[in-house]
Amino acid sequence: MPGTIELLTPRLMLRAWRDEDKVPFARINADPEVMEYFPSVMSREQSDGFVERMREHFAEHGWGFWALALRETDELIGYTGLRLEQGLPCSPCIEAGWRLARAHWGAGYASEAAGACLDFAFSALAADEVVAVTPLSNLRSQAVMRRIGMRCDPEREFDHPRVAGGHPLKRHCLYSIRRGEPSTTLRTA
Repeated sequence: MPGTIELLTPRLMLRAWRDEDKVPFARINADPEVMEYFPSVMSREQSDGFVERMREHFAEHGWGFWALALRETDELIGYTGLRLEQGLPCSPCIEAGWRLARAHWGAGYASEAAGACLDFAFSALAADEVVAVTPLSNLRSQAVMRRIGMRCDPEREFDHPRVAGGHPLKRHCLYSIRRGEPSTTLRTA
């Protein structure tokens, strides 16, 4: 079992999940604004299950969707990371993702942490490409994708297989960046 890799940025820690993260993470996942572009908010049990799945991914790979905390206080503010995705049209692929508590939107944390994840994917994992997906209507997440150097590929739009047919969030766009392409990633500390 590989050890969990942790990443540092000037303001953030991307670290292993702890049991004490479950309560604040459940609050994040229960916030309707945070979960606006997901089919529903998460119950406490669903949120805890997400943490456990992330721990399993780390146990197998040493990396994944990290708990995202402020370096100065160690306050959990969400997650950012990478995962091996098997259920999308581009699969198998490495997908970048993030979710932050509403109180921490607009401070550049998602871009800072996602940039560190891209650095890690291309250097440590030798990935050829990293993708990120979101519903077409999620303009905030698409702005993060552009800030870290990803580009939208309209030819790769798709109906998300885990979203019910007819749901307004069914159609997703795919952004990607390939190794060697210019990005605006922030170097880790």
